[in-house]
Amino acid sequence: MRALHDPSIIDLSLDCRAVSFENPTGARGAGGKACGGRKGAPSKRLDPGERVVLADLRGPGTIRHVWMTFPPARPEVMRALVLEVFYGDGPEPSISVPCLDFFGMPHGRPVAFASALVAAQEARGFNSFVPIPFRERVRVELSNGSARALDLYYQIDYTLEPRLPEDSGFLHVAWRRENPTTLRRDFVISEGLRGPGRFLGCSVGIRTIDAAMWYGEGEVKIYRDGDREFPTICGTGLEDYVGSAWGMGPHSAPYAGAPLDVRPPGGRPMPDFLGFYRWHVLDPIVYERELTVTIQQIGAMYFGEGQDDALARYEKTNPPAGRGWQRHVRPGLLAWGIAERVDDYCATSFVYCREAQAVPRLDLAAALEDIGRRDYEKPLPMEAIFG
Repeated sequence: MRALHDPSIIDLSLDCRAVSFENPTGARGAGGKACGGRKGAPSKRLDPGERVVLADLRGPGTIRHVWMTFPPARPEVMRALVLEVFYGDGPEPSISVPCLDFFGMPHGRPVAFASALVAAQEARGFNSFVPIPFRERVRVELSNGSARALDLYYQIDYTLEPRLPEDSGFLHVAWRRENPTTLRRDFVISEGLRGPGRFLGCSVGIRTIDAAMWYGEGEVKIYRDGDREFPTICGTGLEDYVGSAWGMGPHSAPYAGAPLDVRPPGGRPMPDFLGFYRWHVLDPIVYERELTVTIQQIGAMYFGEGQDDALARYEKTNPPAGRGWQRHVRPGLLAWGIAERVDDYCATSFVYCREAQAVPRLDLAAALEDIGRRDYEKPLPMEAIFG
């Protein structure tokens, strides 16, 4: 719609609404009724195991913006809030993901950043501007899978419209994790959603396991419509896919970034936890029938003169990749090269499909495994206030 690209356009076909605990139905003229309209119901306390419907809307329409916040807490608490979205009257969700991962933050660790589609303002106000079109009906639910009661604040801004374009897609958001990955088997970011479709992008989290000097030589590969052994689109390395180069530190930009970087002070050169995002907005990835997106687990390592035994031990667990080891290329260097490795990967994929489909339900136990706070990590700001 022109109004979305040109803010001077006044489009009266858009019926602009919002749902929150102050107006859970989104009805016209029904907001802020509690306590005489003096901020009587801005939030709700969710007990452990409680599930709440955030929105149940009749279409056609489009969710334009999702904002929420909940108290800062340890990673296993922050990641245990689960967001699910159902289209029509279907019993299975087309979005099933930890809340923070939906907003681009893996490992249950909020971090301040801003991108073209999602943002975490001051690491505590979580925003998504990813459009969620719906035709007959959409239902948005949130569940508290933690052992702690949490106060939830939220607002979902949406428009009701006379009709949606015929080529509009339904948003599908799926979460995957492989802990640990399998040597020489690429981690799958997205697969299994029938086309026509569009891969909007992903948010990926890595918990490094291999102690090598660099984790990010693996290439992102995108297989479209009949690609089998080799993909149509093949990147050149992890940090290159994110838009950086020659290694990667914490940063963010409109369409790609790596805001999460958790590493011990003055110790290990590689992060223990990291997270990156990539949005294919101006470089669309469209497919007709099928799509698979993967990323390799390949790193880099070097050995100095006299480290022959260390090199031999490393070769037993980390087969060389690419052209293998480059030996004696400069004085003092025995060998350097890229090698296969094993780490812990998770990914949230964002895919539009012409047909609404079910995604795998989130495995909460798998999502919470091995994400505990490290001894050197400081509590989140304001965490002490909420207990």
